[in-house]
Amino acid sequence: MNSNQSPTIPATILVVDDKPDNVRLLSTILTEQGYQVRKALNGKRALATVQEFPPTLVLLDVMMPEMNGYEVCANLKASPKTSSIPVIFLSALDDASDKVKAFDVGAVDYITKPFQGKEVLARVANQLIIQNQQRLLQHQTKQLQELVDRLQKEIKDRQNVELALRLAQNKSDHLLLNILPAAIVENLKKGEGSAAERFESATVLFADIVDFTSLAASISPLELVRFLNKIFSKFDELTEKHGLEKIKTIGDAYMVAGGLPVPMADHVGAIANMALDMQDAIADFKTDTGEPIQIRIGINTGPVVAGVIGTKKFIYDLWGDTVNVASRMECQGLPGYIQVTSAVCEQLKERYVLEERGAIAVKGKGELIVYWLKAKK
Repeated sequence: MNSNQSPTIPATILVVDDKPDNVRLLSTILTEQGYQVRKALNGKRALATVQEFPPTLVLLDVMMPEMNGYEVCANLKASPKTSSIPVIFLSALDDASDKVKAFDVGAVDYITKPFQGKEVLARVANQLIIQNQQRLLQHQTKQLQELVDRLQKEIKDRQNVELALRLAQNKSDHLLLNILPAAIVENLKKGEGSAAERFESATVLFADIVDFTSLAASISPLELVRFLNKIFSKFDELTEKHGLEKIKTIGDAYMVAGGLPVPMADHVGAIANMALDMQDAIADFKTDTGEPIQIRIGINTGPVVAGVIGTKKFIYDLWGDTVNVASRMECQGLPGYIQVTSAVCEQLKERYVLEERGAIAVKGKGELIVYWLKAKK
């Protein structure tokens, strides 16, 4: 690795290990990546170094004489000055109980010796990214709070200050909740960040308007936007009704999910009910020439990763194979139909009427057996 290469996020890292060879090796790996490195050969020296020169992150050995790594980490977390410094343990101890103890005292990660240089760099970089994002979000939250404080001070000079403040706060909360899920908004307000999270079970629905291109060509842009707004506003009402989370709209496509960011017992059933209600709702809409509007709907269920990325125009989004297949279910469906995967069918077959469509070729997945969701039993 080029010794002149700088890391994505500059950082000072304290390496703590009673084995000089380990300290030298880790120092070389980190320095070549562009990090600044400080060293300590025992726990007491590590604590003194942290107080004098607070590092960005600590790589800490467990088994050391006089004061072991657990004790060092506990001391760091007990001090307000050092409690926010992330600690990654490096140890030859590979028992689950050792790792649990490490996390109990405040560690953010655990690397088992003998370690690989690439693994160390990857885990260090990951923690620095998380720390940087949390710091950025806390700064943005502080700026938002400062703005709110200034507005409150100005409003106090006016009549009906209580009512004015309440209305302003309600408006602010409403705007935030229109952008992000309530649970994510609460985390941002507390400065806890909004790192991506894996959900082992969630259900994703995609819907789009059939022959939208022809519709768009036949009416003015303003009329088109108004028409879409009426349809999607109705879908938004259904999302609220079924306790689901609207993710986004893309052109004429509508995406909604169940089971996140707050887990839900029967998110597959809730999405199924949403899809059936969407079919009923779209029947109320027609073109200027009286032609009925139809939608295609696709549904899949499984694990997803969800979170907020970027630093501007936040959006809560989903990623993963489950999402991709749900999108394929919609794209390869038929007008007026709800196409679902076998995973969805398995959970709905006792309560809903489903009809096997057969095998279709799905990009990246080969042939999949899919089904039409018809109605409740």
